[in-house]
Amino acid sequence: MFTLKEINRTKILQDVIDRNLRPGQAAEMLGITPRHCSRLISRYRQSGPLGVTNRSRGCLGNRRLPETLTERVLHIIRENYVDFGPTLAREKLEETHGLILGKETVRRLMIKAGIWVPRSKRAPRIQQPRYRRACTGELVQIDGCNHHWFESRAKPCTLLVYVDDATSCLMQLRFVKSESTFTYFVATRSYLEKHGKPMALYSDKASVFRINNKNAVGGDGYTQFGRAMHELNIQVICANTSSAKGRVERAHLTLQDRLVKELRLRGISSMEEANLYAEEFMDDYNRRFAKAPRHDFDVHRPLEPDDDLAEVFTWREPRRVSKSLTVQYDKMLYLIEDNDLSRKAIGKYIEVWHYPDGRKELRLNGSVLPYSTYDRLSEIDQGAIVDNKRLGRTLEFIKLVQEKRDNNRSQTVPAGDGPSRRHRKPTEKKSQRSLNGDDMLDALKTLQSRSEEIFGKRK
Repeated sequence: MFTLKEINRTKILQDVIDRNLRPGQAAEMLGITPRHCSRLISRYRQSGPLGVTNRSRGCLGNRRLPETLTERVLHIIRENYVDFGPTLAREKLEETHGLILGKETVRRLMIKAGIWVPRSKRAPRIQQPRYRRACTGELVQIDGCNHHWFESRAKPCTLLVYVDDATSCLMQLRFVKSESTFTYFVATRSYLEKHGKPMALYSDKASVFRINNKNAVGGDGYTQFGRAMHELNIQVICANTSSAKGRVERAHLTLQDRLVKELRLRGISSMEEANLYAEEFMDDYNRRFAKAPRHDFDVHRPLEPDDDLAEVFTWREPRRVSKSLTVQYDKMLYLIEDNDLSRKAIGKYIEVWHYPDGRKELRLNGSVLPYSTYDRLSEIDQGAIVDNKRLGRTLEFIKLVQEKRDNNRSQTVPAGDGPSRRHRKPTEKKSQRSLNGDDMLDALKTLQSRSEEIFGKRK
């Protein structure tokens, strides 16, 4: 059986024999050296087309594993690691049995022996529908949908959607700029104040709900949103596929059709107005599309007296206090007030609580530390004043240099009998030469007067 490459090579060699091509041209067309081309022509004349084929075809490779080693490896895998993958099986062969093989070698042996089935030949996974949860509030699916909700009247934004799994009711709608931890904080707090605490929230694997860094070694394993839900005893479940949370995904399609048109009919073109209308739209949507639960029992739990939602929904990060009682967070330097409590925090880690409304608190073991922000603008003004003071000494030095040059110019040069030896240099344009003393003096005077005007106004 000839390959396409060998057929093309045979045709070119035949053209050389028929004197339609020169050997050098044939070697260039085949991408080989002229010497090798002459060798192929000799083999073609002696053996015909079979002489052009690769002579190593059908022969055993020089690096082929011995049959005894192959049988031993397959026997060990069948006895101990029949349900292992090639990578793990290779590691166990090296660690336990002292057999060092490549991962792809073990994979090839397992596939050939029928122990391992490659992913390309596996049967596709079938996603069968699951039953709805029995009670309202048992599972709430949450997701964000970025869309042109106001069409061309405003920029696109994101709608956070909360759908109950048992009834397909819309539990919460909130228009926000984008999906973030703080926007989910605000929407979830509004949900809890209206309905109570559900048993579980069902979301995707976004970084708001799950730590996606595989190399993370520190922390408690929760995101900021997950930590808040853990404090409220609400379970957060991340779906493996988008079809697993099909209730909220299908709700997006309905909302992108009906809600967009309702906003257009009412002339709503801002997120604030849309959030006010969301409650009316949810009531009409639920009246039309809601399903009856299997058990008429609402498992939403009321908020406990000690559930302070303002403190729960905060972004918390540890920061170490320096010897000068300072903490840096979010590109800002915070000066902690010097007192007995704050002195105990030197060299220790405190928590910076960032509220959704922008407020920040520094806490040490639950106690709030008073602080003030570092005013970097005053530091820049002080630097400008120092530069202005140095400018005066620079101006005095330039004045002395200018007076010395004027004195040198005033001295007369004695004229001789012949022509003067001093040649006048060709004139240059001001843009082509460097600034002289007069230009520098004028520029510095202008800068000094401008600086005095600025600092005079600030005073």
